[in-house]
Amino acid sequence: MLSVLDLFRVGIGPSSSHTVGPIRIAARFVDALEQSGAFDRVDRVQVELQGSLALTGEGHASPKAVMLGLAGFGPETLDPDEAELAVARIGETLSLKLAGRMPIRFDPATDIIMACDVIPALHPNGMRLTAHDEQGGVLLDETW
Repeated sequence: MLSVLDLFRVGIGPSSSHTVGPIRIAARFVDALEQSGAFDRVDRVQVELQGSLALTGEGHASPKAVMLGLAGFGPETLDPDEAELAVARIGETLSLKLAGRMPIRFDPATDIIMACDVIPALHPNGMRLTAHDEQGGVLLDETW
């Protein structure tokens, strides 16, 4: 027998399909940075939202979700009030704590790119994440 939890995903809204995926992808990107040994050299991360994620943008909270995933939040344990404070802090300081522990430069206005013209072939919701070092060199570049 199916439960409600099998049918629906719990996540921040208004559209959990546009938030749960981006939170998880951003968190997996951070995990990949740690596994590659590049985590400690990250100075900045840029995120390109593609397809439906870009087209619905702020309205479906995808940019907020990406910031939360990079900052170490997970969709299952996320406290909405704490998440709002974290996003506000990122906007005020133009930095975030990667995985909740390492400060990096992050300006949501320039580091989250809405690539409305990029429609991924495999799925309507696509993302590209790129981590840079202090010199601007690419440490890791992944497309989801």
